Amino acid sequence: MHMPCFNPQYWNKKSIKHHSELGDVLFESLFEQGDLPPSLFDHEAHLRLAWLYLKKYGEKKAVDKACNEIRQFDKLHGKGDKFNTTLTVAAVKTVHHFMQKSDSTDFGAFIKEFPGLKFAFRALLDQHYGIDIFSSEEARVSYIEPDVLPFE
Repeated sequence: MHMPCFNPQYWNKKSIKHHSELGDVLFESLFEQGDLPPSLFDHEAHLRLAWLYLKKYGEKKAVDKACNEIRQFDKLHGKGDKFNTTLTVAAVKTVHHFMQKSDSTDFGAFIKEFPGLKFAFRALLDQHYGIDIFSSEEARVSYIEPDVLPFE
């Protein structure tokens, strides 16, 4: 656990209604410390975390870091049974694919440029998987390579 990079007296969890109200550094810091309210960590916030990690670390390390951090967040804020390895890896790889086609310098612009990531994510993944990775126990505990269309 690292020291927060913000003044806690200005952080009011109840006043924040959406992750986009937080700057990137604060969002990442609160998430990694487990201080981000789970209600703010929706699908778009998952994509944002992938985008931030890809910007900072590149694909391989972003995949590893996203898996580790989201798994820890799930354990901290629940039973640890919601984390899905395949879904997390696939999300980072999908965000990476679209980042390579983008000139956006911030996540807000990126998600507006590629709204399918937010609104048609399952359909995007269905292009790669013939199995339902959202409900597969095997996909939850370990990464399953795409069986229809590879990410690369």
